[in-house]
Amino acid sequence: MGDVLAGVLAFSAPQLAAIALAYLFAAFVKGATGLGFSTTCLPFLVLAVGLKSALPLILLPSIASNLFVMHEAGHFRETVVRFWPMLAATVPGLIAGLWLLDTVDAELCALVLGLVLVAYSFYALRSPDFVLPEHLVRPLAPLSGFATGLVNGVTGSQIMPVLPFLISLNLSRERFVQAINCSFTLGSIVMALGLSKLGLLTGASIAISACGLGVVYLGTRAGGVLRRKLEASAFRRLVLILLLTLGMALVVRGI
Repeated sequence: MGDVLAGVLAFSAPQLAAIALAYLFAAFVKGATGLGFSTTCLPFLVLAVGLKSALPLILLPSIASNLFVMHEAGHFRETVVRFWPMLAATVPGLIAGLWLLDTVDAELCALVLGLVLVAYSFYALRSPDFVLPEHLVRPLAPLSGFATGLVNGVTGSQIMPVLPFLISLNLSRERFVQAINCSFTLGSIVMALGLSKLGLLTGASIAISACGLGVVYLGTRAGGVLRRKLEASAFRRLVLILLLTLGMALVVRGI
């Protein structure tokens, strides 16, 4: 208990305030779009406390915000039955990504990821009616899951390529939100186990993130109100604009 308290007190008051504000903003984005908590929150936390401290701080709030959104979206059983090959393939991909994390330049990976996000977002915004042919869905699902896990393990981002894959299926809004958050939640759990094994998931990080769950809940609920008021086309456009913004942020950070 003393070690946990000492770890918490190692953060300054401005750092703790920055963590709380990052949680609130990322949770609002999460509630409004159904995605983006980890990817939105991580850059702010890195600026406040550094990468090694930031990674474990996003896990518990990320899982909690995922569960809040999944509960509201519904269709959980249907989603798991339909997308289990994609979800199952995420696990070995993430394990491989965590292994690569020690050997690959993470900044370079983040830069490449940002460029991919920007390119895809521009394409999707200009071609809003693109739908993946049905005969390609089954073979691409596990490949999408594995690649998403790989990118997650190396960069900490959970949205590529699972996001464009799911968008191309032309799912209903709530089914899209449920499917992508199933992927996010599974990835966060495996990432937590990996960071724990690497010694980065400490009692202090768990305590701080647990205290922030109330902020995450409020932000997610507020964002959810906005999401339910948006038309489907506006919702999709908001998701793509978020993706473009995050991609540009990664590019700027990696240059």
